Amino acid sequence: MSILRPEVERPRDRAAAAEPRDGRSEDRPRRGIAATLARAARFVGRTLRGEWYGIVVDPLRQLRQRGPAALLLAFVACAGVIFFHAIAQHPSGATVVRLIGGVQGDLPLWLALLRTPVSLYVPALDLPVWAGITQLFLAFALAELSLGRRRTLLVAYASTLAGTLTVRLMMALGPGWWGIGLPPEVGQVLDTGPSAAVVGLFTYLSVVRHAPIVFTLTGGSMVLESIAKPNLAGREHLIAVAAALVLGLLHERSRRRRQALARPADTLAA
Repeated sequence: MSILRPEVERPRDRAAAAEPRDGRSEDRPRRGIAATLARAARFVGRTLRGEWYGIVVDPLRQLRQRGPAALLLAFVACAGVIFFHAIAQHPSGATVVRLIGGVQGDLPLWLALLRTPVSLYVPALDLPVWAGITQLFLAFALAELSLGRRRTLLVAYASTLAGTLTVRLMMALGPGWWGIGLPPEVGQVLDTGPSAAVVGLFTYLSVVRHAPIVFTLTGGSMVLESIAKPNLAGREHLIAVAAALVLGLLHERSRRRRQALARPADTLAA
């Protein structure tokens, strides 16, 4: 018989009873990790499913309803790139392409603005054009089906124009400025052509369609490109991402405001 009082003995008994006899307490951290991984997997699965329907399935439904005519911008963009690429294979043709669609930082501003719409169809001479056409077609096709032609052209042009104007600002700052400024010789380098528009369209789509994975792949690849190959094209791509991101956020803010204003009217009508 124990000489301890019952009230002293009882907590010890409870502690002894709480001690695991089959080693199950060691499984609790594993169960916690497994549960966390399961929740993360479900979140990623839901996100991928939502992005698949928002970025791919919904545009395909629009294509089925509207027919091939809904891809007019995509076909025109690809045809324009192929046309200018074919002309640029000859010395005289390359000169013509440069004069009507080549945008450089040292051009007068009015001339650069005049050439910018044509530059959307002038491919970079140091990149494989046929690989870029696939990306160009997908970007314009998905955007045209999801956003409409007017907004697709607006986002593509704004993304390209943002890069052109920002490069001029960087050149005006000059070398230094924590790596933001650019030397004057950069003004003789041609801009990125249609690639800035492609990056801008994918970024804008990922914002308005709430596709964080697509946004991460688009923006992350541009950041990696600018780090691995710090050149003018990398900077213009980052600027295109930033411009499209701002446009997408402004559109979402405007949409939410319209929804908030429509709710009281619906309540009164009910």
